[in-house]
Amino acid sequence: MGRHYTSEKILLPMAGRNLAVYLFRPTKNRKPPAQTPGILWIHGGGYVLGMAKMIYISRAFPLVKRYGGVVLTPEYRLAKQAPYPGALEDCYAALKYLQAHAEQWGVNPAKLMVGGESAGGGLAAALCMYARDKGEVNIAFQMPLYPMLDDRDTNSSRDNHGHVWNTKRNHWGWKAYLGKNYGKEVPPYAAPARQTDYTGLPPAYTFVGDGQPFYCETLAYIRHLQQAGIPAKADVYHSSTHAFDMLLPFRSISKQAARAFEQQYLYAARHYAAPQPPLPQDGKAPWDGCFFARDSH
Repeated sequence: MGRHYTSEKILLPMAGRNLAVYLFRPTKNRKPPAQTPGILWIHGGGYVLGMAKMIYISRAFPLVKRYGGVVLTPEYRLAKQAPYPGALEDCYAALKYLQAHAEQWGVNPAKLMVGGESAGGGLAAALCMYARDKGEVNIAFQMPLYPMLDDRDTNSSRDNHGHVWNTKRNHWGWKAYLGKNYGKEVPPYAAPARQTDYTGLPPAYTFVGDGQPFYCETLAYIRHLQQAGIPAKADVYHSSTHAFDMLLPFRSISKQAARAFEQQYLYAARHYAAPQPPLPQDGKAPWDGCFFARDSH
């Protein structure tokens, strides 16, 4: 029995290096381009850990296999390699690449989405803010799952001893990511909870455990979006295990969260669109120098 998807590793030439991105496209459940979203999915790991191939245990992978979405995931630089804004720059480059190749990959350019878990969710939220302010890419929907948004302690991240991620590890991640700016005022692109203007951001869906460190900042983010008139929803589950849906997929709570997430994605795919701005005046799309790595298949 054949696989339900194809995967390719693509290297994007950056300043003095290459950025690896992984492209996943459906084979069995492919849909017409007008109905096919392009999804940039960003892995988690507290800005200090993780890898793009965590996509295989993420909420995004079934969007390719079951529902015909196209997913691109970047191997962004971790904090040890490059503190803020390194990861954000890499994710924005990947988003621009997705935009430039949407039609080539059978994606509706008006249905670009971003999402991720934990720090990847934080980067997804930051990317929505950055893209809105740059005005070069329009994002139709965001899915920042239990996102890492606030560099300051909240009622749920303070004195948290939850499984997998807790107060001590949260401080470690933020210190590494913000570097010398830790403990100072930082821009929303670095810590999205610092945002004061939520207008013009994409509709959103997320879920979080009520014992997770990011419980309060997740609900605050959704509340701010709603107050700005943006459709936004958060589902809350009784769990202190960070990323329970990925780490404990056999549990009923994880299956429930996965089903609800997929329903929200399908609704967004049908109802939300954000047409792209015109190309630059020279008409050239970026990334003409990109090449496919040998392990593409």
